[in-house]
Amino acid sequence: MQGRDLPEQLTAFLARHERELTGFRRDLHMHPELAFAEHRTTGRLAERLRQVGLKPRTLPQGTGLICDIGDGPGPTVALRADIDALPLTDEKDVPYRSTVPGAAHACGHDVHTTVLLATGIFLAQQDRAGALPGRVRLLFQPAEELPGGAVEVVRAGGMEGVDRIFALHCDPRQVVGEVGLRTGGITAACDQIMVRLSGPGGHTARPHLTSDLVYALGKIVTELPAALSRRIDPRAGFSLVWGRISAGSAPNVIPDDAVAEGTVRCLDDEAWHAAPDILKGLVESVASAYGADAEVTYRRGVPPTINEARSVEIMREAATLALGAEAVGSTPQSLGGEDFAWYLEHAPGALARLGTHSPEWSGPMLDLHRGSFDVDERAIGVGTRLMVTTALTALWEEGAPGGVRVDSEALA
Repeated sequence: MQGRDLPEQLTAFLARHERELTGFRRDLHMHPELAFAEHRTTGRLAERLRQVGLKPRTLPQGTGLICDIGDGPGPTVALRADIDALPLTDEKDVPYRSTVPGAAHACGHDVHTTVLLATGIFLAQQDRAGALPGRVRLLFQPAEELPGGAVEVVRAGGMEGVDRIFALHCDPRQVVGEVGLRTGGITAACDQIMVRLSGPGGHTARPHLTSDLVYALGKIVTELPAALSRRIDPRAGFSLVWGRISAGSAPNVIPDDAVAEGTVRCLDDEAWHAAPDILKGLVESVASAYGADAEVTYRRGVPPTINEARSVEIMREAATLALGAEAVGSTPQSLGGEDFAWYLEHAPGALARLGTHSPEWSGPMLDLHRGSFDVDERAIGVGTRLMVTTALTALWEEGAPGGVRVDSEALA
C-alpha cells in the first residue's frame, strides 16, 4: 500500500490499542521514577516489547532500553523517548496521580514513552510482514532531566549505524492535534557556572587594606552579562543569569570568600564551545582590578539542539500525511535544555513539539515542570501517528524509492 493508506491503518491500530496505551501512560504516571532509577519502567517496556517478538536490551547501568526493529539491509532510523520523572510533588486530583512522594511525570515523559512503545508495536507488525524497508531503533533513554542519559545511550552503541534520529516533546502551549517544527536551534545549551573569589578580608572601616570581595562580586554579577553582549554574537541567543550569591556573615566584616552561581544558556553551537574561556577571562579581569583571586568552575550540561533542515522536512511531510497540513505549524526557540542534542553530534535529526493542551480545559496553562502538569491523552495517538509515519518516510528517503508502504494484513 502507498502512503495514502497509512493514516487509515494507524486509525484502525489506535482504535484497537487506545485503552491499552492510555492505561500504560497512566500506570507510568502513577509510578514515576527519577533519573537512573527507572527500573520498573524499564521492566514494563521490555516485557511489552518482547510480547511482539522484539529483543530489547537494557543499558549497562541498568535502566533504559535499546531495541531494533528489522534486521535486513537498508538504512537505520532511530526514535528516542525519555523515561525519567522529575523530583517534585504531583499536585493533581486525578485517579492516576503519582503514588511516589516527591516524584512526578511533570514534563510529559510518560507520554513520550507510551508513544514510542505504540510506534514499536506497530512497526514490529510491519516488519513481520516484510513491509519495513530498513531498521528502526527505539531508544528508551533514562535520565534526561539529570541530564546524562543520552550520553549513556551513545556509549552503549545506541547511535552506531544510525542515519537519522527523531524525537517528540510535549508542548502545553499547543493544542492537542498540533505539531510544532523548527529548523535550526530549537532548544538551548544549558551549563552551570560557579565563581569563587578569595582574598584578605577585614573591617569595613578599612576596605583599602582588604580585597573587598562583596564589591568585586557585585561587579562581576552585574558587568558580565553586559560584557558578554560585546564578546559574543548577539544572534547566538546567549544568556547568563545568576541564581545564587553568597558572601559574608556580618555587616561590618569584609569576608575572605565569596561565591556566585548561575546558568549559561545558548542557542548557537560555536558560541557554546567558546563560552568557558570567554567567561573565565572576563571574571579574572574584573576580579584582578579589586585584588581578588578568582576561581571559575564551568560545568557542561547539554549542547544546543540544532534541528537539521532535511530531517525537519521529513517530519513535515510525515505530519502532513499523518495529521493533515492544518496540524503542522512552527514552534519558537526555547532557552530550555534538552539532551537530545547529544544524539545530533552523531547523526542528523530533528526534535518536534507535540501539542498537549485541551481546548476544553479552562483555567491557567498547565506548564511543564509544575506539579499541576497534565496532558490531553489524545496526544498519545497523535504522537504515534507522527512517529510511525516519520520513521517510514525517513527509511524510504534514505534507502528506497516509491513512498511509504504499509501492510494492512500485518495489523493485529
